[in-house]
Amino acid sequence: MKQVVQNYKSGELALLDVETPACKPGGVLVRTAFSLISTGTELMKVSEASMSMVGKARSRPDQVAKVVQSVATNGVAATYRKVMNKLDSYTPLGYSLAGVVEEIGAGSGDPADVAVGDLVACAGNEHALHSELNWVPKNLYARVPAGLDPRQAAFGTVGSIALQGVRRGEPQLGDVALVIGLGLIGQLVVQLLAASGVRVLGVDPDPGRCELAEKLGAAVCGAPGSSTIEAAVAELTGGYGVDQVYLAAGGSTNEPVELAARLSRDRGRVIDIGKCRLDLPWNAYYEKELDVRFSRSYGPGRYDSSYELDGRDYPIGYVRWTERRNIECFLDLAARGRIDVEPLITHVADFSTAVETYKSLNEGELKAVAVLFRYAPEAARVAEPTVASAPVPSPARNTHPMGRVRVGFIGAGNYASSMLLPHLADRDDVELKRVATTSALSGANACRKFGFGEATTDVDSLLDDSSIDAVFVVTRHSSHAELTRRALLAGKAVFVEKPLALTEAEVGKILAAIEESGNDRLQVGFNRRFAPLLHEAKAQFGRRVGPASVRYLVNAGQLEHGSWYNQAETEGSRFAGEGGHFIDTVSWLLDTDPVAVYACGTRDQQVFLRYPDGSTATISYVASGSTGFQKETIDLLGDGKVLKFDDFLRAAVYSRKKWSSPRLPKGRDKGQKAELDAFVEAVATGGAMPIPLRSLVSTTLATLAAQTSLATGVPVRIEVPS
Repeated sequence: MKQVVQNYKSGELALLDVETPACKPGGVLVRTAFSLISTGTELMKVSEASMSMVGKARSRPDQVAKVVQSVATNGVAATYRKVMNKLDSYTPLGYSLAGVVEEIGAGSGDPADVAVGDLVACAGNEHALHSELNWVPKNLYARVPAGLDPRQAAFGTVGSIALQGVRRGEPQLGDVALVIGLGLIGQLVVQLLAASGVRVLGVDPDPGRCELAEKLGAAVCGAPGSSTIEAAVAELTGGYGVDQVYLAAGGSTNEPVELAARLSRDRGRVIDIGKCRLDLPWNAYYEKELDVRFSRSYGPGRYDSSYELDGRDYPIGYVRWTERRNIECFLDLAARGRIDVEPLITHVADFSTAVETYKSLNEGELKAVAVLFRYAPEAARVAEPTVASAPVPSPARNTHPMGRVRVGFIGAGNYASSMLLPHLADRDDVELKRVATTSALSGANACRKFGFGEATTDVDSLLDDSSIDAVFVVTRHSSHAELTRRALLAGKAVFVEKPLALTEAEVGKILAAIEESGNDRLQVGFNRRFAPLLHEAKAQFGRRVGPASVRYLVNAGQLEHGSWYNQAETEGSRFAGEGGHFIDTVSWLLDTDPVAVYACGTRDQQVFLRYPDGSTATISYVASGSTGFQKETIDLLGDGKVLKFDDFLRAAVYSRKKWSSPRLPKGRDKGQKAELDAFVEAVATGGAMPIPLRSLVSTTLATLAAQTSLATGVPVRIEVPS
């Protein structure tokens, strides 16, 4: 199928061939009839992509701050790979469409909700894309009322954005409101306010847009600073000022917020819907005690994965207007003629001309309020292939010589793309055969950048592929254990990123699969034990005779708001996800596995490990430390010697003769390449896996035991099944 994509690094726009998305549980597969270009949000993204790297940095200072922090934490080289991988990827465009339900996924809710053949309006910048087919979760689509044309229904998402903005303003009958910015959202806000019994004034520098807004219900419109607007506000409000100002403008000027203060009444409301500069003039806003409010996209539920992805609705008695209910309301208003979107449609383009249409808009050749893509109706009758080839020619690869490891990846997100795949893509002894991803575009990116032969959204087809020797599981934590179990039963060697499992029951199922299949070719991504600098430091420390003590400080830092690592109910605690790294590193340094664990703390955790030879270790996992300090430091003390290791940058051993790492490495090498080298060699030769199975299980159980101890307040013994 075809999809519009953009490369943010180069600015390239393309109509790409990607695989048809699978119809997963909890949603529906929709064949697009019309999709709407957001001439504000999308064109801003298109424009940014055409900038130089310096221009991109200036336009996104928030992202620059993240990059600077990543350099401090992970080093220049790792950060560069991560940033370039993200920039040099195709990203989707679009978030508002109407189409026909083609398939219903199991578990998508009440069977009466929708049926195959129903027309629905869909939302979401990951689900309502400019694409021939989209999988849409249940809370992000709404059935279109009878009689409403599909091209009008395609406005459902932008309509709900405007509607949520109006709700945040809490207008009442007889109010007077000012809308600053009469683009697509502003025009819809004007109509919604007029339909609510509010007298509306509008401001925009474009006379054509002002004229359109007046036709759609505004009393008076004019340019910023126009005496006409000043006079109209004075006349309609008796000189008091408007009750609400809706900021639907973009750009870098501060004029909209200054105008809002000047024309608002005492204790009026200013609602930001667009993305404009907000340097609030303190005196003006203080003296009138203005109430500044933000409107967050489509409404309650936005950015909440449990609502948007898992389909958990908010009870109507507590949240009257959610994302989906806002879309339904807007569609109803349009169906009853209270809102008219037809005058907003400046241009309708065939989807096949999508790239040219974007370029015309971006270069100013096409002046438009709203532009629709029209999809070929006969496309609905064309059967789509189950698996699509890479849209861009892959690097040439030889046929399969003996000993070549044929690899499948489940997941190709940022970690896989920046830390694993670059080390595998250019190896002559590895063939990247197939990649399975949640979105078709992620698979297409992996094919283009790393040379996978095929992409799919069907994990079963990858696991059933008898030509694949090894499977990499690089997905969210909650799926690791089950995917690992299935891959082992399918006879594959498995490399699973940490953690191996989130519960002891999951560990038991993996061990049962190993026993049933006789396949114990398993590796967990505990890469730190493979780090070259740590290897050298351990060698300089030498063999131990007596017990040792290890202190491991992990300055983990705070998670970003919205990170899926915060979803402890489904993805496990943060320590359950990351703790195995540090326990495995300590166990490797001590050449033995722990026998007991005790943990205490809340957000900052102290994990104490006891080993069979009397050695002990303390892992301090801290979220409240300074971001300016090193992320990981290790001290190993024993036999009259001390090993000091500082964040993969420097190391020293203090004994009868001091040893220090000779020079600073170019970057933090945390062992990913060496780890992959060892795994590929083991698979190719049939030799032992790099880390013994018993050690993998022991580390996983110790990580889980830390969580148990934290909850119970007592030490937990580690019993590894024989």
